[in-house]
Amino acid sequence: MTACERSAKIIEPSFEDRLKKLLKDAFDEDLGYDVKKGAFLGDITTKTVLDENTRVKAVIRAKESGVLSGANIIEPAFNFFDDNCEIAVLKSDGERLESGTIIAEIEGGIHTILAAERIVLNLLQRLSGIATATDNLVQKISHTKAKLIDTRKTTPTLRFLEKQAVVHGGGKNHRFGLYDMILIKDTHVSAAGGGDIAVKKAREKYSSEKIEVEVQSLEEFYKALSANPDRIMLDNMSVADMKQAVKIRNERALGIELEASGNVNENTITQIAETGVDFISVGAITHSVKALDINLQIEKNKKIKK
Repeated sequence: MTACERSAKIIEPSFEDRLKKLLKDAFDEDLGYDVKKGAFLGDITTKTVLDENTRVKAVIRAKESGVLSGANIIEPAFNFFDDNCEIAVLKSDGERLESGTIIAEIEGGIHTILAAERIVLNLLQRLSGIATATDNLVQKISHTKAKLIDTRKTTPTLRFLEKQAVVHGGGKNHRFGLYDMILIKDTHVSAAGGGDIAVKKAREKYSSEKIEVEVQSLEEFYKALSANPDRIMLDNMSVADMKQAVKIRNERALGIELEASGNVNENTITQIAETGVDFISVGAITHSVKALDINLQIEKNKKIKK
């Protein structure tokens, strides 16, 4: 089956459709959805304490410096229940924030604003944390040709947003899922009897697909190189061995891309990039980042700025 044939069978949902489903699930989780009544149970604290006719202004503000991601979910989230909110998103995804920077202003019913507050902040904080962590590593390798890329180590159902956050931080995306690129990992190599054998099998079945194979030593690298994959992943190899692999690639197969993976952090990434690899994949930028501190404050009786 060719890439075109496979693509024809996969109808990718649009970003808007993914986001709409995510927000519905998030509100179902937080506000409780009564299937029999076909309605949300709602925020019973706010219902009890605050008049639903109260209209307020809210400000979303960064409490520390970083890179913004998730600005494009603010309006859809606050308009999920009530499209009468007046929303001004003042900062763009990928933009640098300082402590105190106002990201957005919202004017609307207090019930609506408080219902959406935690969902919006949770997403903004996590996505901006990813963008900030990505930017930090990208800056450390900016003097080299290496590109920072992500992995599939993402939060289930949030991958489309988390991978977008990597781009907002200056990184690049690896494959989105298991279906859109052949990546022959160590388990595949072992079961197939070698990386070269696995690459040949993959090439026979999917001649037009991009093929990457993982190696963990120079010996495995030589074998993989002989099969002419599109990319070779140098997994947990020493800097010296990576330099040697780059030298061999440059002499014998300049068209094959090299990706470094494993033991990559802010202390090691510069040395790794300086070996001459094309890509450096880092799972930590999506699976274990610190959320960026962002909050929402309500200011009663103040009109939104136009």
